[in-house]
Amino acid sequence: MRIGQLAERTGVSARSLRYYEQQGLLASTRTPGGQRRYEQWCIERVVLIQQLFAAGLCSSKVAELLPCLSAPPTARTGELLQALLVERRRLDAVVHDAVRAREVLDGVIAAWDR
Repeated sequence: MRIGQLAERTGVSARSLRYYEQQGLLASTRTPGGQRRYEQWCIERVVLIQQLFAAGLCSSKVAELLPCLSAPPTARTGELLQALLVERRRLDAVVHDAVRAREVLDGVIAAWDR
């Protein structure tokens, strides 16, 4: 499929798809005329990339983790598992901090209402 089709199917801009490719997160082949062509599996890959970005990961971390997330079980290593666990702990800290910030804000709102 062409870049516009992938963009339409995933809700991600063509500009973002080019960025993903530039960062090594997504691959395409080129037609003789230089147009990008993507395989069907790229739809799931783009959705996964978007989920990782939404979780707060930067593109270099996404590039590091993608092989682990898409590797067959026999190819998964302890090192990649550790990288995933580190990111999980980082996200847990972000969630904890967000909950604390919300509690503080709730206190301010409650005091305002008095």
